[in-house]
Amino acid sequence: MNGISLRDARVRYGPLEALHGVTLAAPSPGLTVLLGRNGSGRTTALRALAGTVPLSAGTVIWDGTDVTRLPAYERARRGLCLVPERQAVFGSLTVHENLELASQRYDFALDAYPQLKPLLQHRAGTLSGGEQRMLALSRALLARARVVLVDEPAQGMSPPVAARTYELLAGLEACVIVAEQRLPPGLRHRTPVLVYELRRGTVVFGGEADEQARR
Repeated sequence: MNGISLRDARVRYGPLEALHGVTLAAPSPGLTVLLGRNGSGRTTALRALAGTVPLSAGTVIWDGTDVTRLPAYERARRGLCLVPERQAVFGSLTVHENLELASQRYDFALDAYPQLKPLLQHRAGTLSGGEQRMLALSRALLARARVVLVDEPAQGMSPPVAARTYELLAGLEACVIVAEQRLPPGLRHRTPVLVYELRRGTVVFGGEADEQARR
């Protein structure tokens, strides 16, 4: 299967184990949601897939290839894009400069988020939380990555902009994995959307979004 997966993944932060043998698979193209409260392991799962935290056991498989020992920068070079919850933009650069780093032609990003047009000459660090998320997502959309990992994509956004964000992510021809505390309303009956619910570092549910919504 094309896509990316964790198999029996364990991650330790010093003496504490954050993931306890997590197995999950995200298809490509497709949208997968990792659900869980703070401390559930969903952010750590994204970082493990991206290679920004090492596994203490288990494997990361990408399009059938074991990439567990591949460093994060090499995964990025091969088409993996991680949008973390914090520090996802270059705060000292303008909105224009942030977008230009991703692509010389960024009209698509401004069409997706027209709210950014009047902010092009503003420094990214002066934007509101929701505006910074729009900018971070714009850069991810422009990257045309094969795998897109986003931690809380709609944080700080108004409901209409959040709904637009999920439409954009669901429409990508890529393997898209997002981490959220709860399932966004617009995805509850969308097919196909895979959902994995994590609790204290283990997977407690895996299935389609409409199944999870009925629980």
